[in-house]
This record gives sequence, C-alpha cells and structure tokens, in this order.
Amino acid sequence: MTLMQWFIFFLIIQVVHGLGTWKLYIKAGRQAWEAFVPVYNAFVLMKIINRSPWLTILLFLPIINLIMFPVVWVETARSFGKNSYQDTFLAVFSLGFYNYYINYATDASYIVDRDINPKSSSGEWVNSILFAVVAATLVHTYFIQPYVIPSSSLEKSLLIGDFLLVSKFHYGARVPMTTVAAPMVHDTIPVLKKKSYLFSDDYTKRNTSWKNKLQVPFLRLPGFEKIDRNEIVVFNQPADTLLDMNNFRPDRNYYKPIDKKTNLVKRCVGVPGDTLEVRNGYIFTNGVQNVIPDRGHLQFSYEVTVKEGKGFDRNIMEQLRTRFDITDGIYGTNDNRIIIPAATDEAIAKFKNHPSVASVTKIINPKGERDSGIFPHDPSYSWNNDFFGPLYIPEAGKTIDLNIEILPLYKRVISEYEQNELQVKGNQIFINGEAVTNYTFKQNYYWMMGDNRHNSLDARAWGFVPENHVVGKPVFVWMSIDNFNAGIKNWSIRWDRVFTTVHGKGERVSYLIPFLVVLFGWIGFNKWRKHKKANA
Repeated sequence: MTLMQWFIFFLIIQVVHGLGTWKLYIKAGRQAWEAFVPVYNAFVLMKIINRSPWLTILLFLPIINLIMFPVVWVETARSFGKNSYQDTFLAVFSLGFYNYYINYATDASYIVDRDINPKSSSGEWVNSILFAVVAATLVHTYFIQPYVIPSSSLEKSLLIGDFLLVSKFHYGARVPMTTVAAPMVHDTIPVLKKKSYLFSDDYTKRNTSWKNKLQVPFLRLPGFEKIDRNEIVVFNQPADTLLDMNNFRPDRNYYKPIDKKTNLVKRCVGVPGDTLEVRNGYIFTNGVQNVIPDRGHLQFSYEVTVKEGKGFDRNIMEQLRTRFDITDGIYGTNDNRIIIPAATDEAIAKFKNHPSVASVTKIINPKGERDSGIFPHDPSYSWNNDFFGPLYIPEAGKTIDLNIEILPLYKRVISEYEQNELQVKGNQIFINGEAVTNYTFKQNYYWMMGDNRHNSLDARAWGFVPENHVVGKPVFVWMSIDNFNAGIKNWSIRWDRVFTTVHGKGERVSYLIPFLVVLFGWIGFNKWRKHKKANA
C-alpha cells in the first residue's frame, strides 16, 4: 500500500478503537473524545491499563505491534474485571472486538490501581516470554541481527561457519516492509518449513495491482555511516525468487517482499556514481584498480601442470590444500593436471615451488567471450566473469541518456526496482506511457562482489543492488566453527576468530578474554553489592 493508503487505514483503525472503547475511557475517569485521537488515545490507554506510556511506541513498530496488540486487548479487559481464561481467550481470538462487548453490553467497573503482577506461575511465565520476545524482536529488527556465513565467497575475510553480528544502525535501520510476519525468523519458519509471512503465492510479474497490499513503503531510519567502497555488507538478494531458503526451487515469476528475500553478504566494490569495470579478473573503479583491505584476499581458479613422471594422489593433494592454504578442495584430471578452484596469489606463489609442479596458470575467460549467465543477460554484451563492463552505477537524482543499446543495463532498475511501466516500440522507449530519451534514478545502487572471484554468486549475475535491499553492516564475529557444513560431529571452534571485529586493519585480535574478565567482574561486583546491602 502507498503511504496515503496506510494513513487512511490507520485513521479507520482509530475510529474502530474509539467506537469500541469510549465508554471504558469514561469509566476510567477520562473523556470520550480521548478514545478517538490518534496516538494520544494509545498513550491514555497505557495509563488506563496501568502500563508505562513508553509502551505506546511499540504499538507502532511493525512486527512488534503484532505481539503488543493482543497484550493490550487482554490488559484492557482485565482492567475492567474480566480476568478469567475465557475472557483472555475471547479478547485475543476476537482480535480485540471483545472490548465492544464489555463497552456496550456489560456493567463492568474500572479497577483503579490494578495489580499487574501475574496471579499464577503460568501467568508469570507468559509475561516473561512475551517480554523476552518483544525485547529480542526489537533488537533483531532495529539494532543487531545474527547471521552465519554459509559459503566461501568472502573466504579469508569471512569464513564458512563464522557467526556474525550485523549492525542495523550503522547505515540506519530499515523499518520492516512486511507487516504481518513471525518475529525473529526470515522467510521460513524453522521445523515447520512454512512461509513466515502473510502473502499470496499467486503473484506473477504481470499481476502487480495488489502486490503491496500488506507492504509498508521503504523507510530507513537515520544512520551515522554511508556504505564505503570495499566495505562488507549484508543485503537482500535482488533477484531472489526461491519459494523458501531451504529448497532451491527458483521461479522467476515468484514474488518475495524485499525484506524477505535471501540475505547475502558480499564486499561493496562499487558505490553510487562509480563507473566499474572488470579486467582480467580485477576490478577497476573510475579507471583505478581497486585494492581491497589487507584482511581480504582475492582468490582465483588455477590449472596446474604436473612434471613428467610425477603425480598427486588424494592424500598428497589434501596435504597441499592445507599447507598452501587453498580454500576449496583441489582435484586431479585424467591427463595429470590439477585444478585448484580457489586460491590466493600468495598461496599460488608458494605452490609454484613444489618439486612436482611444472607450471601454474590462472583460469581466465577470454575477453569478448560472452557468458549467458552474466548481467545484463543480453546478446549485445559479450561480458563474462573476468572481463566485464564498463558500466555506470546509478546514483539517486542523477540522469542518464537512455537508448536501445544502453537499456539492457538499466531495464530491471527502471521497471522492477523503481516500479515504472517500461515499453519498447521499435527504437523508442516509453516509461509510464511517455516516450523518453533519458532517465533520472530514484534511489542509490551498489555493486556487491565476493573476493572468491570464480566461486561467488554476486552482482555479475544479477546486477545492481538497490538501496532498499541493504540490511546492515557486519561488525563482529562472536563464534567461528570449522567444518561447519560437515555435521556437528566434525565441528571445531576457531578460537582465534571468536570475538573479533569484521572490519579493521592488521591481524585479527580476539576480545574474548577481556569480555570474560569484564563479565565475571560485573557478576562479582553485583554479588558483593547485594551482600553488602543485605548486611547493612
């Protein structure tokens, strides 16, 4: 829905609330009109049910308000003597309309200074769980989100099995666009393996008339940083069309809300306004070769020729993989060659000196050889993983000339990301029914790639990453597990990576010991303070 549609819906809700509670407001010593004034009525209601007025804020935060509304419905009923399990059930499952019954059909009296403490152990448990869920959802949605690295696209910087804390507030937290969803899960509910949000599966690109009915327009809260070139960023995959994250069943006509698309983590190698090109596997931005931070290491695929009479069995190849710090497993071919899927320049420099190695050649796609899986997926562009571009990365407010030749680069931006009706008739381009020769971008875009250049599904496959797809900035590795994808029996903790920062220069430093010292010091101080207070 548009902002205007949401505003009208909001006003309707205020009227519904006022009609169902105005008598209750009067019984609580307030004025009838106070039940109808938007926002203020919620502030007054918090006082009526003997709760902190600050909780009013939670009623207007998407996802969190889905938890808070039932609490308020139940608390309102209890404030007027309706304390039974039946009352609680009716308040929740009538979606708050039980208060209409209390308001018009009962003689219920307001309970002044009602005791809000649970009357039973079960009630105490429910209160504790609700508070924990609300607090965790608030942190998860607006401050810090946990994330685990599942693939090797940023190997050396971030390893498979690194557990991250991703900051939402560095770039500004994104207000949830999907308004009806389970808290603290992404697109699939664990165990049940069901969609975690309310939306129809019947969406196709040709039927866009209702797709935003339950969606809030993109809104990002103020942040204190912009995305810098070479920063590692978590974002929603723009071209994600998987039915769920557990089953790889892509369907180009399947729509997922932006904030429910698959989360990915890559390095931002191009920011709005940059002109980017890939030459021989290396990135050039604005004509200058990009140099990633010292904690990052580019990796490429290599072909190794073995000296005559020499050979590598599986054990030797595994030893070499470990010795030379090669990320992915190497494997031999029938003609006594070895393919190394991913290795750094430093590792290959050492590998060349092995007595059985005759030569090492980087596997590079020839310039001008088109890869159909590479953006913009158009036969006019003979681009591949290693020779790509140049192309301009859109910046909000900037205008480009638009013609048939350049259109494939920005077609998806114009039609899908910026929601315009795009048509081509002959050599003319029509946007929203008008013939155009230029286009002005509405939002910023970024270019996200993995350091593992030959083993990374990134912007070379789907193109630009819109600003509204950016989730946050990884800031901390709180746990790191080796052999993460090999089953729990094979897990081992990488202690040198536990409690380390993601960004920064030089060798990683673990802050685990200082953290434990502060934690146990705080626990000890609190115990000492309580003991001293008890003996005072």
